[in-house]
Amino acid sequence: MGKRGKKHREPQGRRGGDASDEEDILPSSAYDVPPPTNDREHQESESGEEEDDDGGRAWAAAAPSKFHLYQLSVQSPKGDISYMQKFFLMYVGGRFPLHLQEDFCGTALLSCEWLRSDPRRTAIGVDLDLEALNWCLENNLNKVGGDGCSRISLLHGNVLCPQEACLVKHQVEDLVKDLALSDKNGASESVTTNERDDSEVQGCFTYASVKIDALPNRDIVCAFNYSCCCLQKRKDLVLYFKHAFNALSKKGGIFVMDLYGGVSSECKLHLRRRFSNFTYVWEQAEFDIINRRTKISLHFHLGKQQIIRHAFSYDWRLWSLPEIKDCLEEAGFQSIHVWIRKMPDTTDNQNSEEFTVSRDVKYEMVASFQQQDAWNAYIVSVANV
Repeated sequence: MGKRGKKHREPQGRRGGDASDEEDILPSSAYDVPPPTNDREHQESESGEEEDDDGGRAWAAAAPSKFHLYQLSVQSPKGDISYMQKFFLMYVGGRFPLHLQEDFCGTALLSCEWLRSDPRRTAIGVDLDLEALNWCLENNLNKVGGDGCSRISLLHGNVLCPQEACLVKHQVEDLVKDLALSDKNGASESVTTNERDDSEVQGCFTYASVKIDALPNRDIVCAFNYSCCCLQKRKDLVLYFKHAFNALSKKGGIFVMDLYGGVSSECKLHLRRRFSNFTYVWEQAEFDIINRRTKISLHFHLGKQQIIRHAFSYDWRLWSLPEIKDCLEEAGFQSIHVWIRKMPDTTDNQNSEEFTVSRDVKYEMVASFQQQDAWNAYIVSVANV
């Protein structure tokens, strides 16, 4: 998720089942925004009047977190889970996917929704942004309920060297464990968080080393919101793909990432989408054709008086689909499948002012695809099958 110039970067649950049940829910991406959550919000979004009423001003005055705004405007975890589940059953099959690793996870909203969808599921989230991980603990994980905390591992570290990542968790979890240990073995054997080195404790969170290889092998590893574009060297991209490959179950697994492209991805661009209490803005700078580099900024307008500019900023290399496929093959993946869909034409003035996506347009598996103004793609790579 956004790191201010670097990006190592991040409802009701349902029981897992056939992916076809929710294929109409669109997945998340940076400017493929999720549909309005209800009719009232949709009407308010189109009118744009909510920003000026008392409720909108009061909401803006409450200073909502940039992470909360990002989740509302960019992410749609149920859609991603629906497609990942479909891909797994299609390309691996034989069992239901239970173990997920979300790389570049940010606030790990996807991982938390994964846990909510089935009580048997586990999740691992990896990200360099400690602030986003801590925000997840305070605002997302607490909504999972039950034994959610015991089924997720949030790791602060670089996806290029995951073995060096540290486990992030609530300090209260350690206190509970320490009390249990004290009751069982006596106070002399209890090691409390107060005895930790100060550098290991920040606020209400603790950090501990973890052996990522000791965690359950993953059925699915994913990297969404165009996160792989932050890896600007081919050797780093291949290295990351190798880590993803090695994390997958020996019984078969998939790595799923997303990518965007099209004519509009290589030029200056300004897109916006209104929500009930704020407006989301995607600002795309000029495109460097030599290095295939672009800079993206996400802004949030909370009414006329408050703007969060550059809430998230990215310096990306926009990889092509052939480059991605070559790197995945070099990393060891046996088969690679591209699922793609055409996005609305950004040259349409109406779209540039109010960028919306039809829920009727679904991703389709393709072997070839003619260039468009804008497109979004899932790249699904299969291992150990």
